[in-house]
Amino acid sequence: MENKNEISKRVLSGERIAVARAITLVENEDAWSIKILEDIYSATGRAYRVGITGPPGAGKSTITNKLAAAYRKQNLKVGIIAVDPTSPFTGGALLGDRVRMTEVEMDGNVFIRSMASRGSLGGLSKKATEAADILDAAGYDIILMETVGVGQSELDIAGAVDTTIVVLVPESGDSIQAMKAGLMEIADFFVLNKSDRAGADQAVMSIKMILNFKPKKNGWQADVIQTVASEGKGIDKIVETIYLHRKYLEDSNKLNDKRQKRMVNRIQELVKEKLHFEFWDETRENFLQLNIENVVRKELTPYDLAEKLLQNFKE
Repeated sequence: MENKNEISKRVLSGERIAVARAITLVENEDAWSIKILEDIYSATGRAYRVGITGPPGAGKSTITNKLAAAYRKQNLKVGIIAVDPTSPFTGGALLGDRVRMTEVEMDGNVFIRSMASRGSLGGLSKKATEAADILDAAGYDIILMETVGVGQSELDIAGAVDTTIVVLVPESGDSIQAMKAGLMEIADFFVLNKSDRAGADQAVMSIKMILNFKPKKNGWQADVIQTVASEGKGIDKIVETIYLHRKYLEDSNKLNDKRQKRMVNRIQELVKEKLHFEFWDETRENFLQLNIENVVRKELTPYDLAEKLLQNFKE
């Protein structure tokens, strides 16, 4: 029988099998996962987290692959969390990103994990942050978090990482469409991939024009980097810009602020989750079912019923 007591120690020593097992326990919401996360917490905070997001087909996986290879040349350990769309049949990830990361998948100092989005509208699995903590505690220097490209609602990546990269392609649409996607707000910088295609220069101009109308993000001006990731062009420039953004955050003490805000949001989420499970016990579920007809018949408003449920909880 598996000795779960030992998993935390093995994670802290960087053992790959233990890291994989710990992430699985977290994903499955195993009762033991909280103990593991508590055990490793003091060892987190060293890794730098980079989010890579953007619409489907922009080449996010190729860029992630190339970035991992570039960081390996610097002798850094790289963790990759690739959040795939959830399969409607199995509830698991489709694992498409694994297939495309051929350059680094056999490297013992690169850990790739595909996770299912499991209905998380923000494009980032709810458990991805905890998986990143496990990789952080296990000694990975850089954690690349690549999200499912759903465009409009992909905003929670910015809260989970230190630097957010939005990847677009010349065909991503006109400037108004780019603004509507909400991606303009979260990017620390943009990557225009497949920039050997027609319309690349116009796309860069459109993005830069929008950026000029927006105030600097806390003193940092987002830029646009042109790449052809499949050929490795522009990858060094991305690595350099991540470094410059990190230096800017550290020098201005904004990295600490950002991580503190992330922790506040996370604690709020944990409390919400805990309250949700405690609130919906059998008594309140039954009370809801017994009174729902009164709401349908307009004898009771939804607000009245919610208030009654809350009163019951408080008592």
